[in-house]
Amino acid sequence: MHSVNICDLAILLIEPSNTQLKVILQHLRDEGVANIEGVVSGKDAINSLQNHRPDLIISSLYLPDMTAIELIEQIKHDEVLSHIPFMLISSESSFHILDAIRQAGVVAILPKPFAHRDLKNALRSTIEFIDPQEIDLQHYDIRNVRVLVVDDSNLARKHICRVLNNMGIQQITQAEDGRQGAEIFAGGQDAFDLIVTDFNMPVMDGQAMIQYIRKDLGNAIIPILMVTSEDNETRLSNVYKAGVSGICDKPFDPQTVKEMLFRVLEAD
Repeated sequence: MHSVNICDLAILLIEPSNTQLKVILQHLRDEGVANIEGVVSGKDAINSLQNHRPDLIISSLYLPDMTAIELIEQIKHDEVLSHIPFMLISSESSFHILDAIRQAGVVAILPKPFAHRDLKNALRSTIEFIDPQEIDLQHYDIRNVRVLVVDDSNLARKHICRVLNNMGIQQITQAEDGRQGAEIFAGGQDAFDLIVTDFNMPVMDGQAMIQYIRKDLGNAIIPILMVTSEDNETRLSNVYKAGVSGICDKPFDPQTVKEMLFRVLEAD
């Protein structure tokens, strides 16, 4: 059971529209959140973060002085602030633009307008992130599980590693693209219990790496979990055919990842 509840959250809300600010504030209050600071720009947010450390940052995509993408990059590169979960609320539908946010490692992306249940789920994901519970496995001591994380985005790797750390997984090796991941795994297949990989990467993508592991190396045993923002059903179908064990969306909520890890690691 979590020691932190939704009503305990302190939230920094960044929204340039006064009308939208009031609407989102009311939604948060309806969920039981009382400790909310509202600001209208990226600069105001940075200034606020110098004095207060919220449990969650919620931002609109387009701010008067910067985008949420630029803001999250500043935050994630600040060692003091980088641990704070970030949620985006936006009416933007462009895959290219939203993917930059997904790659940065956010807990949720909500549309405008959003449903109450989506906000509640996003707030629950935040709780999972800031008050993590170790995954309980029958066949493994979670602290001994060895994971290879493959992603060309440094921010995405950091986010994935933190989520895994929060579940009790400490032995993590990182690779910057599919080829490096394939080489690391080929150099010691018995050194890993799980691979977590992105799909779209330079040099060698996740699908090609999976095919190499399954066909060229002949390894049908190692569980491979793909974390991706890809939504093309044909491409995802090809990934399943290549031999992936499971696919999670970016951004992914820790509970979904926990359930999927339990399934792939505890499989007979």
